[in-house]
Amino acid sequence: MSDTKLRIAVQSKGRLNEDTMSLLAEAGIKVSASKRTLLAAARKFPMEVLFLRDDDIPQTVADGVADIGVVGLNEFEERAADAEVVKSLGFSGCRLSIAIPKEIEYTGASWLQGRKIATSYPGILRRWLEGQGVQAEIHVITGSVEISTGIGLADAIFDIVSSGSTLVSNNLKEVEVVLQSEAVLIAHKGLSAEKQAILEKLLFRMDAVMSASDKRYVLMNAPKDHLEQILSVLPGIKSPTVMPLAQEGWCSIHTVLDEQCFWDIIGRLKEAGAEGILVLPIEKMIL
Repeated sequence: MSDTKLRIAVQSKGRLNEDTMSLLAEAGIKVSASKRTLLAAARKFPMEVLFLRDDDIPQTVADGVADIGVVGLNEFEERAADAEVVKSLGFSGCRLSIAIPKEIEYTGASWLQGRKIATSYPGILRRWLEGQGVQAEIHVITGSVEISTGIGLADAIFDIVSSGSTLVSNNLKEVEVVLQSEAVLIAHKGLSAEKQAILEKLLFRMDAVMSASDKRYVLMNAPKDHLEQILSVLPGIKSPTVMPLAQEGWCSIHTVLDEQCFWDIIGRLKEAGAEGILVLPIEKMIL
């Protein structure tokens, strides 16, 4: 039996670490590691986890020290490392945006011509400015970017935006969204056939977990003479399952619904005659 293991680089702490380790656990990959652990082996899956700073992960994967890694797309794009994105993971969402003081009228990218922009992401910003045909002075700072305009350090900032509350508290407004970011799984371009096979198994498990994350399994009872009306309401993955009940003239209907449209659909089902509606979470879903 081969002892080949796939090495995954994961942020050592913070929300990205928590979300990544939770995804792995839901995929049946358990890792026991203390806060000071650098490298930990997974149980019941040929993989080991390397814990690193998030900004070190892209180059570590590009160099082949780690085979794959989980990192924010913003960090991956900033480092411009020679690795490939193999999957978007759907968590740690944010955006990289340009913001300016609220009282200033923004007239488009040309407003930035000759201005000073403070950022921790000079690479992404520089490439965007070049694409816009704008020349601006980029002032690189590593923290508290949002205060730069208030203290006269810059005319605008380019930084991570999540809720936008930090911008509001610093009298700023968002004027350009340059990059929509989320956690991504990246891979070394020179994986061996054995490691590629392990990666495919990992992706299969992740797909099963992620496919189920925003879905609900719904069961309901309904009179058979209302069946056609109820089925017209259901947007399930495939044709719903319909089974007869012991009570004459009634049937049981089983389907899967997206959580985002769940409440609207449930209301319409009741109006169509469905009763005894039972909603269950889905742990895994194999498509």
